[in-house]
Amino acid sequence: VGLVQRDEGLQVLLTRRTEHLRDHAGQISFPGGRSEPEDGSPEATALREAEEEVGLPPACVEVLGRLPDYTTVTQFVVTPVVGLIRPPFALKLDAFEVAEAFEVPLAYLMTPAHHRRHVFQFDGGQRQFLSMPWRHAAHDREYFIWGATAAMLRNLYHFLRH
Repeated sequence: VGLVQRDEGLQVLLTRRTEHLRDHAGQISFPGGRSEPEDGSPEATALREAEEEVGLPPACVEVLGRLPDYTTVTQFVVTPVVGLIRPPFALKLDAFEVAEAFEVPLAYLMTPAHHRRHVFQFDGGQRQFLSMPWRHAAHDREYFIWGATAAMLRNLYHFLRH
């Protein structure tokens, strides 16, 4: 969970995954991925993956801590690492994995009125997920932030609220 220090306030760095990927194609996510044995910690994994996916230099990131582990519906366990990103930096996207990187104001994402709960029927039962749709006015573009990414942002909201 990269928090970018901007004059207008903190922004959350997000990516849109490429459409051809087998898992979560086209979805909005944080830079990140699977840990490697040589990483040694979730923080090391987060910094390595952010550098690989979007070219974010680890020297620009001050790790602030971790949020509680999040288990996805597909049973992946994600350890969100929160880091403060200090500009200037120039991103260089891994074109295979990342279609786009963008920033969303943290204040927007931390406003409960923007948190939507969806309920649907699946496999004979009821499922639900969160979303935080955001419109980038300057680029006239809508982003549908949902699922695990929205849930982890909601966990960040609960953590900051207390």
